[in-house]
Amino acid sequence: MTTPSGAARPTPRTRGPGPPRRQARSLLTLALLALALPVDAGAQGPPPAAPATPPAPGDVDTERSRVYIFVGKTGFGHDHAIVGRLASGRVVLDAAQNAGQLVFDMPSFRADTPDARKALGLAGETDASTRKQTTDNMLAADVLDVAHHPTATFDIESALRSRRRVEGAKPTVDLVGTFTLHGVARKVVIPVEIESGGPILRFLGSFRIKQTDFGMKPYKKLGGFVGVADELVIHGDIRVAATPVAGPAANLTTPTAQPPAGSLPAEQAIPATIGGPR
Repeated sequence: MTTPSGAARPTPRTRGPGPPRRQARSLLTLALLALALPVDAGAQGPPPAAPATPPAPGDVDTERSRVYIFVGKTGFGHDHAIVGRLASGRVVLDAAQNAGQLVFDMPSFRADTPDARKALGLAGETDASTRKQTTDNMLAADVLDVAHHPTATFDIESALRSRRRVEGAKPTVDLVGTFTLHGVARKVVIPVEIESGGPILRFLGSFRIKQTDFGMKPYKKLGGFVGVADELVIHGDIRVAATPVAGPAANLTTPTAQPPAGSLPAEQAIPATIGGPR
């Protein structure tokens, strides 16, 4: 292009992209603006946990339930008190069949804890080292063998009101079923007293077994000079979500006073009519 005077007019320069440093500054500005924008709090982190499912009627409260075992002595041995937990459980009152199941968490059993000894009325305390040694012997292959038998079960066939009547005693429910321990199954009948506590029922009962009937060897040392008895007394203090029942069993659950001193503490008590280690 030329001017009227004939001189050449300079060609306008086209602006190209800015230098790289300017572009980097622009990108940093955009990033800072993005960080400054409000963020939806609900989009951050995991969703809130769902509320715990309330126990269904008949479900066992495994946190509050306990199993106690009294182990007598032979020779110059000592009486022992064992405590353990249930892994799971369900009991259906007034059921003539398929009345539930209790699953025992065998590795949880511990010997001679202060609570266990108090619960079964054994005097004195056992030091931590002796407790550990006794527990290790109990869980080992010759006795419970928890490495191969981590659970024991009580498959409850029926849970009906007992036909036995004892003057002055509370009515009981007979839990009839198969107790499997150390891989051996035996039929048992466990009479159980039931106390009501609002939505929770408290089952209190006991039964006796022999270790040798279940393929276990009662612990002995020094040629039998020190050892434990073959017979075990198993006590249950089981908390169960109240089950609606019909008929006479509906009036079975009545509050009871605490047993006399020397029996058991309030929260772990086995009534004198059922409990007592011997």
